[in-house]
Amino acid sequence: MAETEVLVFGSAIIDFISYTTRLPKAGETLHGHRFQTGYGGKGANQCVAAARQGSRTALVAKLGADTFGSDYLRHLREEHVNVNHVEQLAEQTTGVAQIAVSDGGENNIIIVVGANNRLSSCDVSSAEALFQEAKVLVCQLETPVEATLTALRTFRGVSIVNAAPAMTDTPPELLQLANIFCVNESEAALMTQMPDICNVEQAEDAVGKLIAAGANTVIITLGKLGAVFGSADSKGVCQHVAAPNVAPEKVVDTTGAGDAFIGALAHHLARHPKGKLEEHIAAACAVASQSVQLPGTQSSFPRA
Repeated sequence: MAETEVLVFGSAIIDFISYTTRLPKAGETLHGHRFQTGYGGKGANQCVAAARQGSRTALVAKLGADTFGSDYLRHLREEHVNVNHVEQLAEQTTGVAQIAVSDGGENNIIIVVGANNRLSSCDVSSAEALFQEAKVLVCQLETPVEATLTALRTFRGVSIVNAAPAMTDTPPELLQLANIFCVNESEAALMTQMPDICNVEQAEDAVGKLIAAGANTVIITLGKLGAVFGSADSKGVCQHVAAPNVAPEKVVDTTGAGDAFIGALAHHLARHPKGKLEEHIAAACAVASQSVQLPGTQSSFPRA
């Protein structure tokens, strides 16, 4: 069997998606016009996104011993993901996410992680062979942080931490261990205690703050504006990578764009290790820009 290129250590969650004209205000009930069930969780999303780009992928994750978990395992196999270390746990529920999506493509999400909370440092040891052979490791923050830290300490290739959902008190080691630390504008604002990040200049300031806090290389994604990145090796120097222009009327659903970006980034880093980071980011922006033009999360991820 060919060696794994992209290894993802993280979450798997079933999405319950309601589509409505606009997002509800606090305490408000709205009628939606469509409902869809999908496969999500940032870990599985990013793994499937990389697989659809052509990478040989593997996922280390936990599911419940329920129909949702069994369906998810079958789905991952259909996406050609190595699921040898995706375990269904008795007396645990598969993680779920309730997602509301407006006609304008905006969304809000509530997550109940369920079995994802059982992912532990022991799972790193169990998947030792994968950690030794993979070229790129991808982690997120939807599963216990201590297990993620163990995964990062163990891995010797290129590691990406997508720090989502963001933590107000991020462990310094999380920043230090990741080769690439990637967040979106709202996550970056929360982590750097900035009021908001609305443009490239503010994103560059946030990159500097995260590097000062111990990060090696930081990427901040900015939706339609693309991404900004900087490195501890070149403090004070940031680069902006523009995203392909997508007409507003073509934007259908932004839910999976961030995960499409991370998966594509991991794929390009694994396949083209000598390439420039700005080239990898540009390719990932292109994939994310395609994903916003289709509904759903994994269902929106393009195939190479």
